[in-house]
Amino acid sequence: MLAGTPEQKEAFSSTTFLKLPLWRPDFVSITNNDMKFFIQAGAVLGLLGVALGAFGAHALRAMLDASGRAATFETAVKYQFYHALALVLVGVLMQLFGSNPTIVKLLNWSGYSFLGGTLIFSGSLYVLCFTGITWLGAITPLGGVAMIAGWALLLWAFL
Repeated sequence: MLAGTPEQKEAFSSTTFLKLPLWRPDFVSITNNDMKFFIQAGAVLGLLGVALGAFGAHALRAMLDASGRAATFETAVKYQFYHALALVLVGVLMQLFGSNPTIVKLLNWSGYSFLGGTLIFSGSLYVLCFTGITWLGAITPLGGVAMIAGWALLLWAFL
């Protein structure tokens, strides 16, 4: 439970949104649902990362070795799992620092950067492994840049 006045508690309730311009340092449009979303997204990505890793190590090993994509698949799984944990961390930090709108805003941007970056980076590598479509290698770095931005935003939140 967040400490503060009744007005502050209402501002952070799951049904009320503060709608202020993005460039204002006190901008907050975060609710408890947003905090839960990052934890849930991290849990889903973690679950899928473990499942895909096990599937790749056993059922898909021969196919991945034959296509020369085993290392690519392992890279996709590793980065997905790292950023699943990062998303859970963002959700927990949003709860802990929910009374600081600047930190919460930066954590929100960080979480969406992690999520989008993971979907683009790992997703494009999975598609590459399963289909052999090589032009997807051109969009994979965009996911990497988004993940880097997520870490930079996480750092910025606590400077």
